[in-house]
Amino acid sequence: MSDLFSIAGKTALVTGGSRGIGLMIARGFVEAGAKVYISSRKADVCKEVADELSAVGECIALPADLSTEAACRDLAAEVTAQTAGELDILVNNAGATWGAPIDEFDDAAWDRTLDLNVKGVFHLTKFLRPALEASSDRRDDPARVINIGSIDGLRVPVLETYSYSASKAAVHMLTRHLAKRLAPKVTVNAVAPGPFESKMMAATLKAAGDQMAAMVPMKRIGRPDDMAGAAIFLSSRAGAYLTGAVIPVDGGISTTS
Repeated sequence: MSDLFSIAGKTALVTGGSRGIGLMIARGFVEAGAKVYISSRKADVCKEVADELSAVGECIALPADLSTEAACRDLAAEVTAQTAGELDILVNNAGATWGAPIDEFDDAAWDRTLDLNVKGVFHLTKFLRPALEASSDRRDDPARVINIGSIDGLRVPVLETYSYSASKAAVHMLTRHLAKRLAPKVTVNAVAPGPFESKMMAATLKAAGDQMAAMVPMKRIGRPDDMAGAAIFLSSRAGAYLTGAVIPVDGGISTTS
């Protein structure tokens, strides 16, 4: 029982791991004893964060822009080479948002979000499937994929972020589809965050953070350990029998209103 929530000794890749939700998860994984690779578009920031986390455990920077299939293939090849062909955990967190009035919402607003938020998740998972399956103990400890969705993919958001909310709803369905296809060697689940302190949410929280917290049933904004805890649960033996789930980590917003 003492090892039920342990991920010590596992190897993980966290995309978009240099800030926000990805950094919360990467830090939690490192502190829990996992070896963590993080990717992000900006190489200097990625290395700086990896160096910071390496003071606690083991973290390696692998910069990548995952908005194209070729880039996903290249990152998968690099991870596969560095892990001797075995990866225990993939966290698909890299993402983008876009907001504009409906009359100004053009193709660029759709392409930017769908290419990274949906196609990037699919392609990277596809290319890393052999490494994930190679690490799996089919009966007791399958490999894990955790996709980062959003409560904006569960209910209509307030802001005019049409492509973002649509992309996250697509991530939730893609999670279920991949879960069926990759079982039993790999579980695939999604986390749907509510309001957390991240760069993507910074402007909104600065303008209306107190009001947002008041609307959350738990009466606060999410903390880094809330997100790390959900990801560690899904990655540990405790979460081994869960697949195809979309878990809202939002203080009750999407399930009580």
